[in-house]
Amino acid sequence: MTEAILLVGGKGTRLRPLTVHTPKPMVPAAGVPFLTHQLARARAAGVEHIVLATSYLAEVFEPYFGDGSALGLHIEYVTEEEPLGTGGAIRNVAPRLNSGPDEPVLVFNGDILTGLDIRALVRTHETSGADVSLHLTQVSDPRAYGLVPTDGTGRVLAFLEKPQTPEEIVTDQINAGAHVFRRSVIDAIPAGRVVSVERETFPGLLEAGAHLQGMVDSTYWLDLGTPAAFVRGSADLVLGKAPSPAVPGRCGDRLVLPTARVARDAKLEGGTVVGEGAFVAEGARVFGSTILPGAVIEPGVVVTDSLIGTRARVGERAVLTGAVIGDGAVVGARNELREGVRVWCGARIPAGAVRFSSDQ
Repeated sequence: MTEAILLVGGKGTRLRPLTVHTPKPMVPAAGVPFLTHQLARARAAGVEHIVLATSYLAEVFEPYFGDGSALGLHIEYVTEEEPLGTGGAIRNVAPRLNSGPDEPVLVFNGDILTGLDIRALVRTHETSGADVSLHLTQVSDPRAYGLVPTDGTGRVLAFLEKPQTPEEIVTDQINAGAHVFRRSVIDAIPAGRVVSVERETFPGLLEAGAHLQGMVDSTYWLDLGTPAAFVRGSADLVLGKAPSPAVPGRCGDRLVLPTARVARDAKLEGGTVVGEGAFVAEGARVFGSTILPGAVIEPGVVVTDSLIGTRARVGERAVLTGAVIGDGAVVGARNELREGVRVWCGARIPAGAVRFSSDQ
């Protein structure tokens, strides 16, 4: 297998305001756009040619990655004028593929951080003779996912919608977002319309008697669809819990990019990232968080499990826990922001305006 399709066209609505100005795969994780980690892992697995299926803010990708030669890849770009769904996006890029009808093509989602053994998935596909092979992972609570039960040989039996009752939870296996397609299966997807591989293509293949093979790989796996998950994924990359050859530095408690400035007595822990041109002032404590380029953390600030957007500013002695601060936003001094708060791009919160404790 030498080529792959990477689906990067989603709007990332669950990640807003991170995705107001930046497509989801280009939001920095561990110091580089998240997409960089996926491309580097694909290259390490032997992939040489990747087609990016773009849509939302499509113009951002090519200026950054170019032809892919810096990563040892040949990258092409195909833009959907109107969103076509997962299956439609795969079919839309088919003319750019070089594989023959029976050759394998790797297809993976642009928002999954995983330690999947890609070569093992391809071997499973080849040895089983499958039409499509799926990476499956096991989750402790599968209620938020579609279920994929398999038989004793790993052959997929069904694709089940999100279970609503305990009786409907027949397996803990879910589709983990990486697949190997026989090229002819891609060409058979209807062109020019919205198609979902999960709801239409895969169930249709099963009904037609096609062979869909599941490979359970329970190494690191995380869906980066929410701000909390994205922050955690970035921290896990820095800590070395999630594997990637693209982390720009040694794994450890902190990753400080070259032009960032950190005061001598500031404390950075838990996989914290300080981006290019950002500044962390004296007495600040930052744990498990991402400080994007150009952001400013003023003296005495405490930031935990949060993401501070590009050129945002957090004022003196503010306390942020589980917060997302949009690009260019200003959080005034002595504010307290807790889990789930999202401050929109360019917003300004006056000093002491939001608190959960006394101001004394």
